[in-house]
Amino acid sequence: MGMLTDRVAIVTGAGRGLGRSHALALASEGARVVVNDIGVSDDGQRTDAGTSVADSVVGEIVAAGGSAVADHSDVSDWEGARALVDAALSAFGDLDVVVNNAGFLRDRAIVTMSEDDWDSVIRVHLKGHFAVTHWAALHWRSAHKGGIERHRSLINTASTSGLFANPGQSNYGAAKSGIATFSQIAAQELARYGVISNCIVPGARTRLTMGSPGLSDIMEPTPGHFDQWDPANASPLVVLLARPDCRISGETFSIMGGMVQRMHPWATGEIVDSSSGWTVESLEKALDSMISDD
Repeated sequence: MGMLTDRVAIVTGAGRGLGRSHALALASEGARVVVNDIGVSDDGQRTDAGTSVADSVVGEIVAAGGSAVADHSDVSDWEGARALVDAALSAFGDLDVVVNNAGFLRDRAIVTMSEDDWDSVIRVHLKGHFAVTHWAALHWRSAHKGGIERHRSLINTASTSGLFANPGQSNYGAAKSGIATFSQIAAQELARYGVISNCIVPGARTRLTMGSPGLSDIMEPTPGHFDQWDPANASPLVVLLARPDCRISGETFSIMGGMVQRMHPWATGEIVDSSSGWTVESLEKALDSMISDD
């Protein structure tokens, strides 16, 4: 028996890249997986491949002896997210694990970014995480109140762009920063229903990263050497966080190749204090002194 036997998992954006690797890894450990992907390009446009990418991953899982169904709902749509959760309940009777992974890029400088560039990226990443989590959480709360005690896992996906800021990605970075905080809040709110919530920050070779200037050159694998950029490197962490005996919650982990690093949330820094209040001039002097120490 695998570590996830009888667990039911949703993986969004599972047709390619990290999502595909996560879906295959979960299924290999016995989870029954709903493979969600609507099949878009790396900037969110519909492609000829369409929904077939999700069906292709289901085919891989079934061929390997696993259990999976495809779902083509748009997770950034309120009713689409609800339909995705309903699909898991209809196909497998329950839902234990949600891996929020779907997303795309619309990289632009702030001065050239359009309203649609901003709204589309915020919608698929930040709203997509929230919407699926909302409908899953409603089911988990209902089950808990009905006396069903099961250990549930929520796994969210952030990015170094959201934690450390990357020029040209104000939309994506803002969404990913929000996701990291959302994941912590979910851990606090949903613990009463037996839910753990964690966030991963993967560094991997995907369509999105390969489209970023300079990254494609350093991410190509070297024959005969460990491929540190293989998306599959991040999936053992997903499996671990999805296990029914995992008690880690409220954490954010960066993972790249074989390195896993715990990420700390916002921390307080230096303080300036005046017992008599500030003038503009005295505050300027104090802040200049604080910043010059960096």
